[in-house]
Amino acid sequence: MNVVVVEDDELMADLLEAVVAGLHPALRVFKAFSVQEALKIWHTKTPGFFVVDWTLPDGSGLGLLREIRAADKQVPVVMVTGRADRDSILNAAHYGISGYISKPFRVDMLHSRLHDMLKAVLPEQQEVRTLAEMLSENLEAGMQMPTRMDVAKVLDLIDRVEDLSVAQLAEIWQTEASLCARLLEVANRSSFRRIGEPVGTVHDAIAVIGVPMALSQALALALALDTDTASKPQSLARNAGYYGVQAETVGLEAQKIALALGKKPLEFQTAGLLSRMGELAVLRVMEEFIYQGGDLSDSEIESGLRDWAHRYGNKLKVRWRLPLAIRQMIGAVHYLAREDVRQDLLVMRAAGLIAEGRMETPECQRLLSRLGLESWLNSLR
Repeated sequence: MNVVVVEDDELMADLLEAVVAGLHPALRVFKAFSVQEALKIWHTKTPGFFVVDWTLPDGSGLGLLREIRAADKQVPVVMVTGRADRDSILNAAHYGISGYISKPFRVDMLHSRLHDMLKAVLPEQQEVRTLAEMLSENLEAGMQMPTRMDVAKVLDLIDRVEDLSVAQLAEIWQTEASLCARLLEVANRSSFRRIGEPVGTVHDAIAVIGVPMALSQALALALALDTDTASKPQSLARNAGYYGVQAETVGLEAQKIALALGKKPLEFQTAGLLSRMGELAVLRVMEEFIYQGGDLSDSEIESGLRDWAHRYGNKLKVRWRLPLAIRQMIGAVHYLAREDVRQDLLVMRAAGLIAEGRMETPECQRLLSRLGLESWLNSLR
């Protein structure tokens, strides 16, 4: 089912998208930043649910509600707004609002409210699509990725928000690959629009969007996976666990090598954490395919990852507006031409090989020799 989030504040729109997309794997979320964009999506995508802000640059959410209700009395429309006065609520109710959520809100409360509303309108029989169709569609749309984040731990951080600095939060989350990706995605849309320059580390991403919004994004991501933990297909869970650990290990090994060279480690760690995002994104689509009633063998999972992970990884690097240097460092984890001698790329390729248990191979030995780390290597043996 298609859902439209109508919100002109980009960071808030990103948060609402993350919350809604995580409510059910069958939901496809489209963002609109104005009344006219929302109307265009309404007429082309026939959405079954709307989440609408009151104040928009070319009109109001109430005006959009009136247009929707003139043609459709049933489709749910939820208003999320800073207006909490009695007259505004009554005015919205007069035009058939389905729900009214006041800002500021807690993400867990918003998640719960929207979950209950969507559960009532989601069709029992979902549209059946092939895995290839779903992988192709999701390549062009927003992507969710598996994570192992704990909801209770994020809620504990939210309770301590006044005492947390950007550096402290970055330290806590430095090995959370999916969250790192999400924060970079959100921050780079905002940063690129304001100054035309992308950010490349989770520390800088949190600094751009702020600690409270970073915590809200983390909770939305954790809640998205919390709802389906019990029924997660084990074959996909094993793969997600493997690639998640691989990403963390590449990040850790890249960090170690960077420190041995006297370099700042954050960008190297970030590139490592993002090095398996293509695989994780593909696995998330496979989860959706299974939830809609499909079935996948281990060989089909392997072939899907082989055929699609590279494409997803490349698409994500562009979509997240990652700095070119970070994109190249991620790519080097998987392949590096013999004639390429850039030090940052040599570090990432070596880290990728070490993470795969291939430190003793001739290629890894050659890379570490080029980096002048023979004595460092000997100290590890």
